[in-house]
Amino acid sequence: MNPVRKFQLFRKKNVKEMAKSRELRKYAHNFILDSSKYKYSYNFDWLGRPIIQLPQDIVALQEIIWEVKPDLIIETGIAHGGGLIFYASMLELIGRGEVLGIDIDIRKHNRKEIEKHPLFKRIKMIEGSSTDEKVIKKVKRIVKAHKKVMVCLDSLHTHEHVLKELNLYSEFVSRGSYLIVFDTIIEYMPKGFFKDRPWDNGNNPATAVKAFLKKNKNFVVDKEIENKLLITAAPGGFLMKIK
Repeated sequence: MNPVRKFQLFRKKNVKEMAKSRELRKYAHNFILDSSKYKYSYNFDWLGRPIIQLPQDIVALQEIIWEVKPDLIIETGIAHGGGLIFYASMLELIGRGEVLGIDIDIRKHNRKEIEKHPLFKRIKMIEGSSTDEKVIKKVKRIVKAHKKVMVCLDSLHTHEHVLKELNLYSEFVSRGSYLIVFDTIIEYMPKGFFKDRPWDNGNNPATAVKAFLKKNKNFVVDKEIENKLLITAAPGGFLMKIK
């Protein structure tokens, strides 16, 4: 057997076996639960900008982008801009493409840091609600110039907002590419864990994904990704477009 293929099968077997381990999954969930008390995902940078993601999810995104090679990555929810810089760095390695970031409030100090970054040449930003009709019109114009599109949803985490984003932005995703929904982990955290936030158990990205997939058969959950990660903020949120 080809040694490359042999190693790939070896890894697949490992991932399959890990997925069966209830004890390991429990350890992984407890890590997320305990580390969240210390804002663990807030503590990392990507090329100088804060990226509010779990390191495991960053690695998964890298694998997906390298495999899919999109020429446009759309991110809703910019925050400090680390995500935009990460996506831009991957596209820089690929040698083509641009990133479109959308946020209802792009703070001046964050915009300044993003715009002076060496990779800003691959970034465009739109300030406004990701579900606003005017914003969607701008997005459509940008999407028209691209062949392969990937979307990452990471803005307001309420069921209503994420479901609306899913219905709108799923139309932009290319077949074989991904629609990634972050913070589906909220559904599996203790009730009331996110104090002073409008989301909770029963009202979050995971419930929105569930409702979306009931009606939209163009996407499937890529379970192998989360089985490999174990520690992820997006369980059930890695959606591949199959048709």
